[in-house]
Amino acid sequence: MTADALTDVAGLRVGHATRIGDGWLTGTTVVLAPEGGAVAAVDVRGSGPGTKETDALDPRNLVQRVEAVVLTGGSAYGLDAASGVMGWLEEQGRGVRVGPDAAHVVPVVPAACVFDLGRGGDFRARPDAALGRAAVEAAAASGDGAAVAEGCVGAGTGAVVGTVKGGIGTASVLLDSGITVAALVVANAAGEVVDPRTGVLYGELFQGRVEYPAARVHEAARRRLAEVAAKNAPPPLNTTLAVVATDAVLSKAQAQKVAGTAHDGIARAVRPVHLLNDGDTVFTLATGDRPLDPGGGPLALNDLLAAAADTVTRAIVRAVRAAEPVTGPGGAWPSYGELYGAP
Repeated sequence: MTADALTDVAGLRVGHATRIGDGWLTGTTVVLAPEGGAVAAVDVRGSGPGTKETDALDPRNLVQRVEAVVLTGGSAYGLDAASGVMGWLEEQGRGVRVGPDAAHVVPVVPAACVFDLGRGGDFRARPDAALGRAAVEAAAASGDGAAVAEGCVGAGTGAVVGTVKGGIGTASVLLDSGITVAALVVANAAGEVVDPRTGVLYGELFQGRVEYPAARVHEAARRRLAEVAAKNAPPPLNTTLAVVATDAVLSKAQAQKVAGTAHDGIARAVRPVHLLNDGDTVFTLATGDRPLDPGGGPLALNDLLAAAADTVTRAIVRAVRAAEPVTGPGGAWPSYGELYGAP
């Protein structure tokens, strides 16, 4: 039995910290690696990214493994959440050893943020180190293979995709080789996930599992979205974030290739994508429990590349399907389910 989630990669844990109400509509999500870390890489395609420690993931650089990845709301301010995660990891003695004492460690915690400032009504309500610590503690307290909450939680709390509510989504696949590939996504894009001609989710069109809404339902949804768009302030900045994970043995260079190809999964589900006001960022984590097929040579990576893109697309669909509508002082964003019903 699997959770169809990032936690299907053995050893990975996910924790959310969420704040809603009194001007808040934001949160932080932490992906915690097994003790000893995971090989990590990143690929940034958006032109407005907000990130921390991504240079450390370059295959040319020293750091090989990381203990956690932070996804957070709050735009660049929210990157402060990573400090809380670093503090917790230091207390556990987890990080890059830099001195003679086992406690002399520097945790390398890559992080990326989405823009959700003011969506709860208070521009200054954004994640900080305390919220980051709460998220990593939630991850540590969860069990192996635990289900991952989706929708308006953690970094997806204030997420918006085009004119509908976004959120957190996750998905996984077990390849014929026995290798697991999984993704967790924060769907918060300037582009749309809904085909304006039909009301179908672009990601579901790609998956070939489509039930077209009735014409009257689609027309009512279009009217509602037009009304909301006229009242809401236009979103100045957005970003879709993803963590793609696998239990395969990968080098940092191979992990970076997986992160780059996984962006195709965003492009299948969001149109347009990778705009100047997006900061689209994909991380890869490889725990190294299962070797690639040695008989496949370099092309053995191809199955992982295809699966990475596919799971990102599915995770975006699940994020949008799981999202709940929000109406408050910062704006109103209908959910896809509210507009078109359950699948």
